[in-house]
Amino acid sequence: MRALELLSPAKNLECGIAAIDHGADAVYIGAPRFGARAAVGNSVEDIRKLCDYAHLFGAKIYVTVNTIVYDDELDDTRQLLSELKNAGVDAILVQDMAIPGMDCGIILHASTQTDNRTPEKVKWLRDIGFSRVVLARELSVKEIAEIHREVPDVELEVFVHGALCVSYSGICYASQYCFGRSANRGECAQFCRMKFSLQDADGREIEHERYLLSLKDMNQSDSLEELVNAGATSFKIEGRLKDISYVKNVTAAYSQKLNEIIRNHPDKYCRSSKGVCTYSFTPDLRKTFNRGYTHYFLNGRQPDIASFDTPKAMGEYVGVVKELRHDSFNVAGVASFANGDGLCFINQQGVLEGFRANRVVGNRIYPYRMPQGLRAGVRLYRNSDQEFDRLLSRQSAERRIPISVSVRAVADGFALSAQGVSVSFPCEHQEAKKSPVENIERQLSKFGDTIYTCTDVDIPSDFNYFIPNSILSDMRRALVAELEKNSITEGQAPRKVSAKKSVAEYSDDYLLNISNHLSQRFYGAKEKSAFELKTSSELKELNGPIMQCRHCIRYSLGYCVKNGGKRPEWHEPLSLILGDGRRFRLEFDCKHCQMNVYAT
Repeated sequence: MRALELLSPAKNLECGIAAIDHGADAVYIGAPRFGARAAVGNSVEDIRKLCDYAHLFGAKIYVTVNTIVYDDELDDTRQLLSELKNAGVDAILVQDMAIPGMDCGIILHASTQTDNRTPEKVKWLRDIGFSRVVLARELSVKEIAEIHREVPDVELEVFVHGALCVSYSGICYASQYCFGRSANRGECAQFCRMKFSLQDADGREIEHERYLLSLKDMNQSDSLEELVNAGATSFKIEGRLKDISYVKNVTAAYSQKLNEIIRNHPDKYCRSSKGVCTYSFTPDLRKTFNRGYTHYFLNGRQPDIASFDTPKAMGEYVGVVKELRHDSFNVAGVASFANGDGLCFINQQGVLEGFRANRVVGNRIYPYRMPQGLRAGVRLYRNSDQEFDRLLSRQSAERRIPISVSVRAVADGFALSAQGVSVSFPCEHQEAKKSPVENIERQLSKFGDTIYTCTDVDIPSDFNYFIPNSILSDMRRALVAELEKNSITEGQAPRKVSAKKSVAEYSDDYLLNISNHLSQRFYGAKEKSAFELKTSSELKELNGPIMQCRHCIRYSLGYCVKNGGKRPEWHEPLSLILGDGRRFRLEFDCKHCQMNVYAT
């Protein structure tokens, strides 16, 4: 039987606990330093508290230590790893190959920042000591299945929901090149969410100031079973910068989807943690931050993966604007609205325009100020649902572990057992004057605000002993303490680390992200070649791309002849032009179905 893991993000302790409560089997969270989201570091003490809570349910905590590390940071990294091990973390996500050589005693997961797209790369990562590999977001079901087929003895983690980076992760240098903020150091400035004009080699403008590198958000909620069948073990929700409402809603939605798969195949799959969740809301992915949804490349190249009009959240489609007055308008559709809802639309200039509903009467909306670009026939979206947000602002889920309790008479007392754990209490055996069963069942079922709920109390048919309620309460509390202690089990041992030169056949050494002498030694490299260490003069001489993308602008605009598009009329190479005039040359590598972006 294969255990399936739902892996949720947490920007802090509160989000991490909410993720567990709403159905996560594991949570990934940033350490105080060296995480790929520098803005959301957490103290080791908070990570320890999250581990203690998660382990009660058999859930796991993974910590991101997935930036590249400089020489003067190696000692701090070692110290951090030691503290994380003592805090009880279950694994760390790693990019820098200095870390496997530190022999930290923690299980290693290869972050998506190590650019994992082929069976060869996954084999190499397995061989050097990684227990799990986080695959590139761009892979199809077919490619994931091939990797699993060729490397069946390593866990495969796949992204299923959230924001998409346009470049393969770990080899995007655009933010560092343009703004001195390295994505490999957790400081991405989101170059891909900026406006660009598109020009051909003759200076002819093909597109004017559009978000040509901005992608929609991933949503594989209706394709989870395909990913399970392909061999994926862990299903990862993106969003360590997202708020607690996002974590609650998305975790609950995917947890229910995984449970449905397990109900349909109870002999093949189970959840990797314990507990049953009940919710005070109905999860709805349309109501959570999104730029529009896409399956990305799950089923091969698809035309509608980009969000050229806006990089912002549009939310759920709620209807068409029908009739306008000077201070209000109504909407044709079935959605209901509330005072304070955030609404938006694409105006005639192709720009996202947003506003708040000040007052709502039926389907007539009175904004605080009427949007200038609003017209009849415009498609309306809601990116902030006040009623839904109110539900999520309160306690919105409860997670309990169902247990069956057994009580028995033993020498000099009584024993209470559940899930292989037993506690005994000395107590005189007194014959009951009337049947004690009803009272014992009632008292032993009171697990109150603990994480356990009693589904059954097993009492032998010939049991006829009086047990004082105080003793029953003490036995119940002692059983809970033993169950919680027993919930912390030893995990798998880390694999042995061995250094080997990278299997990745990169044409440019900077793509290996070697930023310290330990990583340099690991690869047997001549120098530390990380892009971030290069001088301005060295960058000017750089021949390699600053981004490698499976997203292809030529394809998205309908001009990929290979895939049935029109033959382009422009002269290549094409260039992206930022608003400040900086130019970036595009290379269409049709052999590998890839678009490369060069600084020129």
